Amino acid sequence: MRVMLIDDHALFRFGLQELLERRGIEVIAVGDAASGLARVAATRPDVILLDMRMPQLSGLDLLRQLRESRQTMPIAMLTTSAEERDVIDSLQSGAQGYLLKDMEPDALIAALGEIVRGRTVVAPELASVLARAVQNEAHVAQTTDGIADLTPREQEILCHLAEGQSNKAIARRLGISDGTVKLHVKAILRKLDVHSRVEAAVIAVERGLCERGAGREG
Repeated sequence: MRVMLIDDHALFRFGLQELLERRGIEVIAVGDAASGLARVAATRPDVILLDMRMPQLSGLDLLRQLRESRQTMPIAMLTTSAEERDVIDSLQSGAQGYLLKDMEPDALIAALGEIVRGRTVVAPELASVLARAVQNEAHVAQTTDGIADLTPREQEILCHLAEGQSNKAIARRLGISDGTVKLHVKAILRKLDVHSRVEAAVIAVERGLCERGAGREG
């Protein structure tokens, strides 16, 4: 197995290189992202290990550049970051692995073997992070479906909520009763699967649902 290790921390880089080479693994160790990018095509490693935090060009940016340049070999992040956003961004950008620097050497080597065989490997400690992210993605999909279920009147009221208007103000603008507005708001919250009008307003803004109505007369 030929591994390219790209990490700007010299002590860690040299230590891991020595450890892997003792196990019969060929290592190409590189100290910065730009040099790694330049050497990938010439060395054709079986797998690339990328540090997440590097100066000038981060591991995530390098990952994206490698994929944009049609480098198809497996790439795994090897990092200290257990942040959910880092895990998801890496996997969505084309990483086949997300490993932590404090993992046991045998576990790292086993993970590299799995990744080279085409499997996606995430450090066991991050299983709960990944599960939570998947649940969040499912909730976003459910929310999107809920938007499609809104009636034209409910969409109109949702846009007024996004403007921070009260039920009374909405009722006056639309020429309907406060009670009718309350019923519509209740339906909106149920369909979007949220618990407050503030959450509903945030969804409206994030999804750009009311942009066409931005210039509506008051």
